[in-house]
Amino acid sequence: MAIFEGTFEDSSRIRVCIVVARFNDLITNKLLSGCLDCLSRHGIDTKEESEQLDIAWVPGSFELPLVSKKLASTSKYDVLITLGAVIRGDTPHFDVVVSEASKGIASVSRETGIPIIFGVLTTDTMQQALERAGIKNNLGWSYALQALEMGALIKQVN
Repeated sequence: MAIFEGTFEDSSRIRVCIVVARFNDLITNKLLSGCLDCLSRHGIDTKEESEQLDIAWVPGSFELPLVSKKLASTSKYDVLITLGAVIRGDTPHFDVVVSEASKGIASVSRETGIPIIFGVLTTDTMQQALERAGIKNNLGWSYALQALEMGALIKQVN
């Protein structure tokens, strides 16, 4: 019986791209900071001249799938992490953006075979978003861990 399981032992061979939405950048910058901290502590070079890590900025969460598809199609990365924050307002805009971002990112991952971590916060209030981006804990750290695990797992099964 074969057992496949991603590990964090050799992250130094994993190429990562983080795609970050600028909209709600108070939140997304905190998520990015948590992500970079985790990646760095697990052996990923996060310096500006890094050959292991790239960061792409998009206007908002709605644009995450398109840029993720372009980046995944390059075959340059083992895993992508998408970071965004969609906070419910008084109109149905929230539902449209969340639906299209989540469906689009999942579709890109299936089409390209590249794991894409869905790091888009979907909250009812700014306070909830702040709690998830660092006041209580930083989910950016968790998204980075998921990326490392999936990157290692896909390398195993290939």
